[in-house]
Amino acid sequence: MIKIELARIDDDYNMEAVNESGNKILFDGAPEIGGHNRGMRPMQTLLAAFGSCSAIDIISILRKQREELKDIKISVTGERQKDVTPSLYTEVHAHYKLYGNIDQDKAQKAVSLSVDKYCSVAKTLEKTAKVTYSFEVVRNA
Repeated sequence: MIKIELARIDDDYNMEAVNESGNKILFDGAPEIGGHNRGMRPMQTLLAAFGSCSAIDIISILRKQREELKDIKISVTGERQKDVTPSLYTEVHAHYKLYGNIDQDKAQKAVSLSVDKYCSVAKTLEKTAKVTYSFEVVRNA
């Protein structure tokens, strides 16, 4: 079982989440509702979770393929429903930049396997959102 402990930091919406290992994430509400931008908003964290989940998959797959991945950068965007509560994601897109001398076909396979098959966060998001991706290989960086 996964367990996360949350504690309120201020009199508004600033919270600290701590996992079993003591790792922390700060959360806060939007200034429009009285937050102070002292942490990520929960729905932003969901996009970050998707990016990091798929990054772990991609790194692992490329290692198994003996590809020389030097770095990975990911940009994740999301569109949410307008004027409804709760406001779920309807579209999520991740763009991956893979740095190194990586075979294009192996990069495609790694990204596809992650997003379409292995990443639990992507599979959760796809229940309400169209999840798409693109990638590029940046050689000799």
